[in-house]
Amino acid sequence: MSQRSHEPYKPHESHEPPKNKTMIRKEDCYKIGRIGKVHGVKGEVSFHLTDDVFDRVESDYLILEIDGILVPFFMEEYRFRSDTIALVKFCNIDTQQQASELTNCDVWFPHTLTPEDEQPTLASLIGFSIVSMPDGLAVGNIAAIDDTTANLLFELEDGRLIPANDELIESIDTHKREIKMNIPEGLMTL
Repeated sequence: MSQRSHEPYKPHESHEPPKNKTMIRKEDCYKIGRIGKVHGVKGEVSFHLTDDVFDRVESDYLILEIDGILVPFFMEEYRFRSDTIALVKFCNIDTQQQASELTNCDVWFPHTLTPEDEQPTLASLIGFSIVSMPDGLAVGNIAAIDDTTANLLFELEDGRLIPANDELIESIDTHKREIKMNIPEGLMTL
């Protein structure tokens, strides 16, 4: 992430959340962080982020997961404290008590607002399907990214681990939400 200004950003361009009556679905979004502690007494919270896409596209809302439901929250303003922490003031969240109800909520961002010409982030790959090449067989869907070891791993929904190595990745199709990989023979049977 780049060097940031500590001046508050006040969203101006409207990137409205969907206005239809259907719920926002997790498969249409990806997790970009988590709300931390309340900051001050006027409703501000710390946002621990893994992806700053909301800033790059100047979105005016974030999606918070509250009791398993994805809910859009409009931002009044935000400012970065570091590359991984932003202080966010949401519209209509004006007290310390209201802000405390948002702590520990996961924060999501819609795939539709992610720039198409941008290289996908690791967080945005969750939910993508992996296809083994050259046979074109479906291997599984990515449930998580394991970065606890020296080698980055895709953790599939069934628990299998696949190295997220650039040499194995043939292509990433963000429209199909698919990663084509040259998986060495025998790796999937370990």
